Amino acid sequence: MKEEIQKALEVLRAGGIILYPTDTVWGIGCDASDPEAVAKVYAIKNREDSKSLVLLASDMDMICRYVKEVPEMAVQLVEVNDKPMTIIYPDAIAGEKGCMKVDRRCLAFNTVAEDGTVGIRIPMMDFCQQLISRFGRPIVSTSANISGEATPKKFSEISEQIRSAVDHIVDPALERGATGQSSSIIKVGLDYSIEIIRK
Repeated sequence: MKEEIQKALEVLRAGGIILYPTDTVWGIGCDASDPEAVAKVYAIKNREDSKSLVLLASDMDMICRYVKEVPEMAVQLVEVNDKPMTIIYPDAIAGEKGCMKVDRRCLAFNTVAEDGTVGIRIPMMDFCQQLISRFGRPIVSTSANISGEATPKKFSEISEQIRSAVDHIVDPALERGATGQSSSIIKVGLDYSIEIIRK
């Protein structure tokens, strides 16, 4: 696994795109602070960049670096959660809209929704945890399919179009432990509001 993590890190650091297993389904990923890399992900999926992307972070400390104020409710949900869960946080710290420069201190503007929110998950998978922890900042995790098509539950279901469009494919043997199901999505507010977007 160390070798696979090293290969993926090299691609991410160079602004490339990886195809990798997560704790849910296979993801198309890149450096979440790199607007050009994020734009490539949208192009691969043939998806409008007005739609936000899910990001993966290694822990709550990392999330706190990219969200202005993390709702207490979100912290509590993460502490008790035992299944893959994406939380939509308010007020992401993002680069200026249209700015294509990489700023490690903030998320790329094109990872964030129009209302300034961002969806982030802490993955329950050793490979993802180690990769993101070593990378030092969040990475994009959007399902490995063309927008509008069925989400592949395992590597064998990923189309050749997607496979050939990325810069690196992580060893499919590492998909062990993935649920094959998309995560739940919960939107939380600073006023303790909770909205279940997807169970």
